[in-house]
Formats: sequence, structure tokens, C-alpha cells
Amino acid sequence: MSDLLLALVADYGVPIVFCVTFLSCLALPVPSSLLMLASGGFAATGDLYLTSVFAAAFTGAVLGDNMGYWIARGLGDKMLVWFEKRPKRSALKRKSEVFMNKWGGSSVFFSCWLVAPLGPYVNYVSGITKFKWTRFVVWGILGEIVWVTLYVGLGYTFADNITSIAGVLGNASGFLTAIGVAVGLGLWLWKVSKPRLDKRRARPHI
Repeated sequence: MSDLLLALVADYGVPIVFCVTFLSCLALPVPSSLLMLASGGFAATGDLYLTSVFAAAFTGAVLGDNMGYWIARGLGDKMLVWFEKRPKRSALKRKSEVFMNKWGGSSVFFSCWLVAPLGPYVNYVSGITKFKWTRFVVWGILGEIVWVTLYVGLGYTFADNITSIAGVLGNASGFLTAIGVAVGLGLWLWKVSKPRLDKRRARPHI
């Protein structure tokens, strides 16, 4: 995969950076982070312009985020019908709405870079729940600035150790994502069990 990415960047340069970051934000399985590292390395050797790499990666990511948002928002009615067919799916939809309304801005921001594997799905949830687009755009842009700067910058700085850096960042991202999911599940279980505990405490002892 590393050799293929290096070949793609060498052959197609900046356009491939744009395409890959765009597709990654639609949840397609493309190694965007590793490609940004590689493109940063090529910029360090003078084969690509650093500003062009950054602009292509950033533009692709922002457009991908917004495409995912509007796809989900445009298909919202059909998806809502599908959600409402099952009580469990309907409950998940309501929880998503509450989550985005309460934590929407920070969720969009951190999903762009800190827990990047969740990013595309946050885009879709934002569209389905009709999260305010202007807030989505602002927080998404800020998050993508961090994401692109982090990976392109590391590729530029550590051009000779791209594979090692990619492995470290990939493991860290997966670890943080797992922590986020575990914390979310724990909070959900606590909320579900709390009313039952309150009912038991409220029962009169005979």
C-alpha cells in the first residue's frame, strides 16, 4: 500500500490528494491520512509545493464533509421512514438528534482529526438530524485545518520516516476512537439503568 501511494503521489501529485481526502470524508475506504503524509514528504523534497498540497487536502476534506452532510439531509425523509420502522432504530435516531444538538459543534470538530474514523459518520448524522449547516461548516473547517496541518506537516517534517509515523498515528486514532465508543456506551448504559435504580429506591419497604 505504501509503494502504491508513493507511486500515485509521484504520478498524479496534487489532484490525487484532493480526490482521496474528498472520498475519505464520504466514508470510502481510502488511506487519506497516509497519502497526506506521503504528499508532505514529497513537498519536503521539492517535488510538490507545500501550499498546493495543503490547499488540495483541505479543499477536498471540506467539500467531502459538506457532500456527506447534504446527501444525508437530502435523503433524510426516506431515511427517517426507515428509522421509524423499528423501535430500536427510532430510539437511535432520537439519541442522535439530542447528541448533535447538545454536543454538535465539538463533535464535528474532534471527529475531523482526533477520532478521524468517526468523521464521515458524524457528517451523515449531522445531515439526517438537520444540524445547523453554518455551525457544521465552521466547526468542520476548523477541524480539517487541524487534520491537514497535522498530517501534511508531519510528512513534511519527518519525510524519511513516513511509514513509522503513519503506524503511530493510526494506532493512536484507533485507540482514541475505541475510548470514545466505550465512554459513549457507558453513558448510555448509565442513563438506561438510572430510572430503574431510582424506581427501586422509591419502593416502600414492607
